Amino acid sequence: MLKVYCDGGARGNPGPAAYGFVVKEEGATIKEGNGYIGVATNNVAEYTAIVEALKWLGPNKKGAQLHFFLDSQLAASQLNGIFKVKNAKIRELLVKIRELENEFGKIIYQHVPRDQNKEADKQVNIALDQRSI
Repeated sequence: MLKVYCDGGARGNPGPAAYGFVVKEEGATIKEGNGYIGVATNNVAEYTAIVEALKWLGPNKKGAQLHFFLDSQLAASQLNGIFKVKNAKIRELLVKIRELENEFGKIIYQHVPRDQNKEADKQVNIALDQRSI
């Protein structure tokens, strides 16, 4: 099972926003990704991280089982069907995630404390720092 760490952040909420993700296979990092997404909310950035990770994983690890680690309890709860999605932009991203999920086996979304998601957070800050130069 691949481990996928995702994070998103905005400096201000909304504000300049970015996503980051790290994919690990058997403990080794096989992919780090990040990107600036413009002015957005933290929640949009969190969901964008998942979309972008899935978009990379599709052609590279099709059929794999995935274990996502998210420091957004809201995103984890919504993806697991515990909380409803009321925001229209988040709903669009959720629909995209559900489409992309079809290329994989079992998928787990788990909330983790922020200190267990430092590598993905680092990717977010790399994208934000590069944008502000």
